[in-house]
Amino acid sequence: MRCSLFLLAIFISAPLMAKGEKPAAPPAFTERMATRETLQQLRQGGYVLYVRHGDTDNSRADRFPHVDLNDCSTQRVLSGKGRQLMRDIGKQIRSARIPVSDVRASPMCRTRESATLMFGQNFTVSSPLMYSANMTSEEKIPRLTALEKILREPLPAGSNRLLIAHAPNLADLIGFFVKPEGTVVIFAQRGEAGYEYVASIRPEMWTELLR
Repeated sequence: MRCSLFLLAIFISAPLMAKGEKPAAPPAFTERMATRETLQQLRQGGYVLYVRHGDTDNSRADRFPHVDLNDCSTQRVLSGKGRQLMRDIGKQIRSARIPVSDVRASPMCRTRESATLMFGQNFTVSSPLMYSANMTSEEKIPRLTALEKILREPLPAGSNRLLIAHAPNLADLIGFFVKPEGTVVIFAQRGEAGYEYVASIRPEMWTELLR
């Protein structure tokens, strides 16, 4: 049975209900859009940027459960539009003067190619960012625990971490299915409190933010 760890956690943590009482609906995720002030904050460092890979060629499906991470012909890959999008996002991050010292990508071909188009070879492959949509609930738990650890992991002063991964992973973790492709999701580190969602930057927002 496949289900969201986010929803499962809400169910487990809910208080016992009286007989016949209906369970309360889980709180809906509310997306917030970044502002120029957000960019100023990012320039100071201390944030984790979670980027959804570029648009893909939907005529080619991932061949789960027979995906070979070293063989891109077994995977859904970036389209021409998606490749250009990731080149543009990389340029916009540099134009915004956002310092990034640690870039990590999911092992899938579409995320590794996105990382290359954005930052060249200056990234590492991170298995906790692996596409989670085809995992069982039990398989997701250790991956999402590892993702949370990455979001909490301390950063060097004045720098940010950037993760290139997939929409289903954040949907499982915090109830947010990232869209469209190329959207940057910003998390602030909060010490013992862990991490906190701050805002999103959709691809079309960069022109206005950089004026």
